[in-house]
Amino acid sequence: MANAATEELIENFSLFDDWEERYAYLIDLGRKLDPLPEEDRTPESKVEGCMSQVWLVSAVEPGAPPVVRYRADSDSQIVRGLIAVLMTAYSGETADRIVATDINDIFTRIGLDKHLSPNRRNGFYAMVQRISDVAADALKRAS
Repeated sequence: MANAATEELIENFSLFDDWEERYAYLIDLGRKLDPLPEEDRTPESKVEGCMSQVWLVSAVEPGAPPVVRYRADSDSQIVRGLIAVLMTAYSGETADRIVATDINDIFTRIGLDKHLSPNRRNGFYAMVQRISDVAADALKRAS
């Protein structure tokens, strides 16, 4: 259940014939991310399980269902690109939609499932878990 921006992102990735071009596009997406301010780079915002350093912060907007906005950053260009994919899929969505989003489908449709090292894949899923946990907690608090 991908949002319109994610569908567009998937379509953009499909325009590239080989992984090198997709990889370059992923890095370019990461370069466009706003950096996370230093004060948000705390031990609490650090995502464990990532090979690179990753910080992820969230803000829950009340509502029925609540909307969750995420911001994240990394010291790795490729991970910043992965963060850009996750922000497109999740940030600004309702908590119920976040919980229902199948990141595996998006991951496969982009072609990342075949081209990331196991360590990067583990870090990617650690970020997804944190995103999902925040959304699930927001839903629980809203009910």
